[in-house]
Amino acid sequence: MAVWVKDRLDISTQRYAQVTFVALAALSLIVLTGAGVRLTGSGLGCPDWPKCYGGTVPPLDAHAVIEYGNRVLTGFVGIAVIAASALAWFRRPFRWHLAFFGALLPLGVIGQAILGALVVKYHLAPGLVMSHFILSMLLLDASFALAWCSRYEPLERRRSSDRLGVWSVRALIPLGQLTILAGTIATASGPHAGAHEGQLVHRFSFEGASTLEWVVQRHAAIATVFGAAAVAVWLLLRRPGGDSRAARPLSMVIGLLALQGAVGGLQWWLKLPGELVWVHVALATLTWLAMLWTVATAGRLGPRASAVQRDRQTGSPAERSVPVLTQT
Repeated sequence: MAVWVKDRLDISTQRYAQVTFVALAALSLIVLTGAGVRLTGSGLGCPDWPKCYGGTVPPLDAHAVIEYGNRVLTGFVGIAVIAASALAWFRRPFRWHLAFFGALLPLGVIGQAILGALVVKYHLAPGLVMSHFILSMLLLDASFALAWCSRYEPLERRRSSDRLGVWSVRALIPLGQLTILAGTIATASGPHAGAHEGQLVHRFSFEGASTLEWVVQRHAAIATVFGAAAVAVWLLLRRPGGDSRAARPLSMVIGLLALQGAVGGLQWWLKLPGELVWVHVALATLTWLAMLWTVATAGRLGPRASAVQRDRQTGSPAERSVPVLTQT
C-alpha cells in the first residue's frame, strides 16, 4: 500500500518544473497587487487582520475590497508555494537543494503574513512596509532559483571558463539590491503612504521637508551607476574569447533600466501620480527577475585550466566529466 501511494505521488521533472513556475508567477503577481494596494491608498482599507472589519467578507468599499482582495490572492500564493515545497520531496530524481529552496518559500510567505499583520497594527509604519517589499524580493530570489534549478539536471548545462565574465555578472547583484533598497526608501518618503484621505501615516523625514528629493536624487544616482555597470559587463561578455551566453538576458536588464529611468523622470515631473509609480514598481520587479535570469544564464564556473590539465595527466574521470564552455 505504501509503495502504491508513493508511486502515485511521484512527480516527473517536467511537471515539477511547471509547479515551480506557477509559484514564481504567483509571487511576482502578489508584488504587483501589493503595490496596487499601497498606491490606491488602500493599505488600511481593512483596519484589522486577518478579517476585515471583523468579518470574512469586506464591506462594499473600494479600499476594503482592494485590500481584502490582495489578502485572498495571498491565500493562492500560499497554496502554490506549499505545493512547490511539498512536491520537491516527490520529484524523481530527488534533489536535496530543490527541497531546500522549496522549504524557503512557505517560510517566507509566513513571514510576509506576520509582517502584513504588523503593517496594519502599526498603521503602515514606513520601515515595516519597506521590509514587506524587501522580503517579497527575497522570495522571488528563492522562487527563481527553485524554478531555474528544477529545469536542469546536474552537469546538464556546460560550465563556463570565463571567470572574469561570470564574476562581473554576479557583481551586478549588490548594485541591483542597493538600487531597490533606495527605491523603497524613496517610496516611504513620498506621498503614497498607502492610506486614503483622513488617515495619518508617518513618512521618512530625516532630511526635513527635502527628504523625498534627497532620497530620489540618490536613488537615481545609484540606478545610473547600476545601468552603466550593466553596459560595461555586457561589453565585457562580448569581448573576443568571452562567454556571451548571458549577454541576451543582460540586454533585457539594460533595456528595462533605461525604461525605468524614463518612467522615473516622467513621474517626478508629473509630481508622482500613483499610476506611474505602480508602473515603476512593476518594471523594478521585471528588472530584478531579468537580473536573476542573467546570473543563472552566466552559469557556474568550471575548474581552472591548471586543475583540468593536472586531472587529465592523473586520469581523473570525475573531473574529465565536467565540460567547460570555451565558446558562445
